[in-house]
Amino acid sequence: MTLATTRERTNLDLHTKLIKKAEDLIPVLKERSESANADRRIPKETIQDMKDAGFFKILQPKQYGGFELDPHTFSEVQLRVAQGCMSTAWVLGVVGIHPFQLALYDDKAQQEVWGEDDNTLVSSSYAPMGQVTPVEGGFKFSGHWQWSSGSEHCDWALLGGLIFPPEGGAPEYRTFLIPKSDYEIKDTWYSMGLKATGSQDIHVNDVFVPEYRTHKQSDGFNLTNPGYAVNKNDLYKIPWGQLFVRAVSTPAIGATKKMLELFIEGANNKASSDPSKLAGDTHTQSIVAEASAKLDALETVMFRNYDVMVDQAGNQGGIPMIDRVKFRYDASLVIEKCLEVVDTLFSNAGGGAVFAGSDIQKIFLDVHTSRAHVANNPVSFSRNYGAMQLGVENTDYFV
Repeated sequence: MTLATTRERTNLDLHTKLIKKAEDLIPVLKERSESANADRRIPKETIQDMKDAGFFKILQPKQYGGFELDPHTFSEVQLRVAQGCMSTAWVLGVVGIHPFQLALYDDKAQQEVWGEDDNTLVSSSYAPMGQVTPVEGGFKFSGHWQWSSGSEHCDWALLGGLIFPPEGGAPEYRTFLIPKSDYEIKDTWYSMGLKATGSQDIHVNDVFVPEYRTHKQSDGFNLTNPGYAVNKNDLYKIPWGQLFVRAVSTPAIGATKKMLELFIEGANNKASSDPSKLAGDTHTQSIVAEASAKLDALETVMFRNYDVMVDQAGNQGGIPMIDRVKFRYDASLVIEKCLEVVDTLFSNAGGGAVFAGSDIQKIFLDVHTSRAHVANNPVSFSRNYGAMQLGVENTDYFV
């Protein structure tokens, strides 16, 4: 694997300010989390707080009011937000990563979204559920998508669809950029965890999408994105798929760190009637040590991989394919590793964790729910990475 070099953050002063704002927001998010879960959506006040803090602009192009910072900054903010509310960190991750993808679109599309308001937000659902019919100048587009997190706070949506060539052969996957006036949101989000993400269904019925408001998966994979004509920063030479998969796994690291903190507080509670929860118990000590080491390893790998991506993105040939496949696999392992910690902490947290309202239980349910996202299932990604090391060609085009 390519080795990383130690890099200073792009605009260290702004990076530091954003981290401080995220830390200051933790108690506010914690206070709002119960009502957010009951409402099954993030409060408008929280979305506004994150807009005001600049979180959604971390990866947004400068020409449209963004900061064009390193992915490290985005993930460090996410980690902290997750310690206040994992649902909020999930929505920040999904919605806040979209400015990066939009930067890869034809500039006409970027102008339509951000031209009048550079605070405009975009939701998504990438499953290829769209029925696509080529017409002059673009496509007719219909479909039904699930799991569009934060969609009620957004004015546009990125939706997946397949274009089948008339002569036969493999279909082409694209993401279609749709204004809110062209789709309907259905309130369907009743879940066991990540309750406040408002991951609603989206329905589209026979709307026209111009060619320039589509993004080819092949362009993202081959780094031939039309947005490069206006967005020259090497940041955008990082493959888009690498950042999205981190957006839906990083919240679990921050939430699990918070769960460990709560577990330690419980172990130090002298009023506990269970001696195994006391800080002097050797089993409890081992649980804390192992959990800390696992979480540290997850963060270390993530930021090491980011270092390599940032170092290599602007080079001739870009990031080596074997590294791209490995990084994809690394990201898919995050939830599995977090669940090892979460399940151990929950099983040893005492009877209080089973009652409604338990903060430990909330995190337990949130992290388990995040495992349902296809990006967090490592099975196919492990096979691809292992196969490549054995001389087989890569089969994943979202790396």
